[in-house]
Amino acid sequence: MTDTHWPDYYEVTAERPAWGTVTQAAEAFPDLPPGASPRLAVDLGCGAGRDARELLRRGWRVVAVDRTPEGIQKLQALTPAEHHDRLETHVADVAAFDIPACDLVNASLILPFLPADAYADTWRRIRDALAPGGRFSGMLFGDRDQAASEEPDMTCPSPEVIRSHLDGFAIERWDEKEEDGQTALGEPHHFHLIEIVAVREAEDERAAVDRTSADDSRSTRGAAVG
Repeated sequence: MTDTHWPDYYEVTAERPAWGTVTQAAEAFPDLPPGASPRLAVDLGCGAGRDARELLRRGWRVVAVDRTPEGIQKLQALTPAEHHDRLETHVADVAAFDIPACDLVNASLILPFLPADAYADTWRRIRDALAPGGRFSGMLFGDRDQAASEEPDMTCPSPEVIRSHLDGFAIERWDEKEEDGQTALGEPHHFHLIEIVAVREAEDERAAVDRTSADDSRSTRGAAVG
């Protein structure tokens, strides 16, 4: 990537609407009672803030993180003045950022740009930041994405590996798309894109699911023997 890749990307995408993953995740939360404090979202790799600004518009507090000053500057410039008191920004490496406890972690297209060890550790920190009922929204590259073979510093796991990172979550959206297209900067690219919304489960909910799965497995074996 050139030195101007990300600034150029922000210029092209800044005014585009929020991704459907983050809007679906936000809409999945029940309305807050009158007078309640706003929910908190952490937007990892926020770029120019297309997702962060949508969350602010919906009344959320947002911690927005991007490794480039240009992205944060663009976000701040495009955020209406009446929303600035609910926006906290950080110029930081997502791989090292201490994700605070929050209701939603959003990661639109940032995780694939982490090396494999940082990718796995960031998933751990995402899980730790979300209590039961909290949500993850994001978009990841799968193992058939062009970047998997051409960009050794990126991480594009198989769908099975991605699902393993979602242990402890109930998946509310899993859209897997594979197609030839163009990047935001007009470069040809073969995409293997996985769009995710998932909600953190409580331990008792997970245990109930595990018991049901075990019961189903025993029933299937019994039917096969019979």
